[in-house]
Amino acid sequence: MQLPGVTTVCFAASYALALGLELVQVLWPRQALRLIALLCGGAGLLAQTLFLLVQVPRLGLESPAGSILLIAWILAIFYLYGAIHHRQFAWAIFVLPLVLGLIGVATLAPVDDPSDTTWGDLLTNLRGEKFWGLIHGGLLLLSAVGVCVGFVASVMYLWQAHRLKAKVPPRQGIQLLSLERLEAMNRRAIVLAFPLLTAGVFLGAILLVQRSAQLRGWTDPRIMGACLLWLVFAILLYLRYGYHLRGRRIAQWTIAAFLLLLVTLASTHTTVQGGSP
Repeated sequence: MQLPGVTTVCFAASYALALGLELVQVLWPRQALRLIALLCGGAGLLAQTLFLLVQVPRLGLESPAGSILLIAWILAIFYLYGAIHHRQFAWAIFVLPLVLGLIGVATLAPVDDPSDTTWGDLLTNLRGEKFWGLIHGGLLLLSAVGVCVGFVASVMYLWQAHRLKAKVPPRQGIQLLSLERLEAMNRRAIVLAFPLLTAGVFLGAILLVQRSAQLRGWTDPRIMGACLLWLVFAILLYLRYGYHLRGRRIAQWTIAAFLLLLVTLASTHTTVQGGSP
């Protein structure tokens, strides 16, 4: 099944228009452009919220499309907050491309035939293994948001470091937070994401034992991806606090973790013959 293209295009186009206006704002600063960009971004967030209210129960959190769209929605809130709170900086130019990229990946991700499940049905049947499965998915979802925020901070850090190395005048071009604040943002995102990822992987291992007859064990692509992502994060934290590695190297490791996250999210749980998803 394809995601409803018209609805997806509606909020993706709103975000794209907001991004275009923010790019124009860099070259031709005008308060009116910034206000229109915020209105477009807000309209996109509203449209995506309405879309998710209908589609998430039908697609399920465990589906690549459902989980990626939820992450994109949380990052869209992060974009709107940052664009208002840090309005003197080019916040949207770095966050909105990520939101649009995630929407594109979700649209291309494999989607099973949707059910007729509603939020009421979902909450009514939320017991036992389904409840713990939702907790497992929620923990991994929140950790994925942390990875995405760390990725944005890392890209900003590398861009700002390049500007300083090239001795670009402070008021020229794209304005960003200082390297210290960007590094602190990346560090907080990693520190918050790692325990969530650890709890999610641990709970997933317990559920895997209970569903061993349905999944291909530890060779399932999403399970292997989550474990590998946890290992990358453990190395990242060890390098940061054990070797006191900072700056460019940590940013590069965070970007690598984000790319691995995309591969993991785009994968689906494989089932054995006769099993159920």
